[in-house]
Amino acid sequence: MYVVFGFAGPNSLALNPKIMKYGCSCNVVVKCVPKDFESESNVVPQEVEKIEDISNILSKANSFLPHVVLASTLLALAYPPSFTWFTNRYYAPALGFLMFAVGLNSSEKDFLEAFKRPAAIFAGYIGQFVVKPLLGFIFGTIAVTVFGLPTPVGAGIMLTSCVSGAQLSNYATFLTDPQMAPLSIVMTSFSTASATFVTPLLSLLLIGKRLPVDVKGMMASIMQIVVAPIVTGLLLNRLFPKVSKAIRPFLPPLSVFVTSLCVGAPLAININAVMSPFGLTILLLVTLFHLSAFIAGYVMSGLVFHNTPDAKALQRTLSYETGMQSSLLGLALANRFFEDPVVGVPPAISTVIMSLMGFSLVMLWAKKK
Repeated sequence: MYVVFGFAGPNSLALNPKIMKYGCSCNVVVKCVPKDFESESNVVPQEVEKIEDISNILSKANSFLPHVVLASTLLALAYPPSFTWFTNRYYAPALGFLMFAVGLNSSEKDFLEAFKRPAAIFAGYIGQFVVKPLLGFIFGTIAVTVFGLPTPVGAGIMLTSCVSGAQLSNYATFLTDPQMAPLSIVMTSFSTASATFVTPLLSLLLIGKRLPVDVKGMMASIMQIVVAPIVTGLLLNRLFPKVSKAIRPFLPPLSVFVTSLCVGAPLAININAVMSPFGLTILLLVTLFHLSAFIAGYVMSGLVFHNTPDAKALQRTLSYETGMQSSLLGLALANRFFEDPVVGVPPAISTVIMSLMGFSLVMLWAKKK
């Protein structure tokens, strides 16, 4: 009987009255077959679910970035040898990797959506290359004229203010206002691309009379460290989407690790300068410089965009964009193009201060929301 039922399909059940008399038994057999089939078919969904869980865990690694930044700072102060192995020659590759991650997580769609707000993009650009260099010039001049610090210190502060926006500003925006992240990415990408020309010119304008500036060399260096990795990421994302999808989950934990090295190493390597008699003064001036930049970005954007529906979110985004810049790029340029190592102290301190202040605002604004 079970053999008959095993081979009887729905049509044969409907046509054979003898078999229809045993409807109960037939139901038992029909239910048993799908049950076994379902148990076997669940193998693949379970494996897919495990893979997705691992991907989710890896993608959430960035949520530990504020804690990692603080831990790296404390470890560099307590035990500098833990980071001193990450010497200056690794800064450029590390920055290139972070820029590659930006490119791989971007697409043409992000740019198209963000370009619908040209006024906001222009405001971010003004904050990066007008407001911030002006503040850098003010605090660099104060360092030399008021506090009597060496001229290379003032040059280091000015150089720090001339570089493009930081990738961390994109992530800070994502943590606070996820819908504004594409706009932040476009702002940072635009300032980064144009930094090839703007940063050397600003450096020549602000500190050219104090220290020699290799404009051509700086332009070539920015092209290699910033532009090329971002373009590579965009092309890989466009031409080989499966490869991009496969490696994308591993980028957040690697980015956190690289960022921890980029935060701890400059502080550990320059620990003597930071702890020197004028180190605390530089720390104070760099802190005031970033604080002024965060406030300027927030207040000025509030005055311009106060009538927009997402005014507060846009204020926070432009505050991050103005207050956070690629201090590692400034440090790499200082180490490469300036003979006096003191020029690298302000951007080294800026790397730590920028990260701590930025993610402190993230925690403050996210909690308020």
